[in-house]
Amino acid sequence: MRFKKLLKKLIPGCVLNFYRKVNMSDYKIKYLEEEIKNRWLNERAEESKNQKENFRRKEFKIFSQTGEDGVIDYIFKKIGVKNKKFVEIGIEDGRECNTANLSLNFGWSGLLIEANKSDAEKAKKYYLGKPVKVINSFVKKENINEILKRENILGEIDLLSIDIDGNDYWIWETINEISPRVVIVEYNSTLRGRDITIKYNPAFSRFTKEKTGYYYGTSLSALTKLAEKKGYALVACNSLGFNSFFVKKSELKGLKKLSPEEADYKGISDEEVKKRFEKIKHLPFQKN
Repeated sequence: MRFKKLLKKLIPGCVLNFYRKVNMSDYKIKYLEEEIKNRWLNERAEESKNQKENFRRKEFKIFSQTGEDGVIDYIFKKIGVKNKKFVEIGIEDGRECNTANLSLNFGWSGLLIEANKSDAEKAKKYYLGKPVKVINSFVKKENINEILKRENILGEIDLLSIDIDGNDYWIWETINEISPRVVIVEYNSTLRGRDITIKYNPAFSRFTKEKTGYYYGTSLSALTKLAEKKGYALVACNSLGFNSFFVKKSELKGLKKLSPEEADYKGISDEEVKKRFEKIKHLPFQKN
């Protein structure tokens, strides 16, 4: 009982009500309560000198795929929030993405872009009445800045998230109409230890090029080099080892710049990485 009373003080009252509204099962409600309890305990735990460990402890999932909701929350507690604006590229139906918690529970606004028409339509219904615009567009180097200009998303925003299982590296490299304080980009663990990304192909489709799906995206090392050129520092990865978090160097405010080796979690073993890369090494890559 004491914990249930505590829940009301710790989180926006709409969170549990929202979950019940969308007919979540009792099991999932219980899961959410456990997540919040763990979050509360971690909030009160003494911070480690190890930044990677601190981020791992802060992970929690409300709408994100894994613990990204917690990592995002922790970053903005460290650096502060300025305008609560975001852009997220690659959201599927919008129910499990990196910005949903921000818009549905904390009043953020922004642009969601999804290539799949059916998923985009589902997302539009899901976010109806929220300060979020969902558009259906296949993002390429050739159109991303035009999309941002057309939607009047310009200048500084708090967050950019890219997860398109393909040209993620090339899209971030090309974006110049917005200046995000925090950037989240998915990386491909199969490329671990190599400064490479797939060669740019505007029509890239992950499972069309190679049936295993191992050929897509970019390595963490390549992303970190790109981040350096754009003025960002790697501060964390999710503990399953596929999402990277970058903060503008001018905004770090106590967060430390980490190397790929310091930040990465080996979600798959080195042996498995070697096996997977053998299957795709003949395909076109670009060294960075």
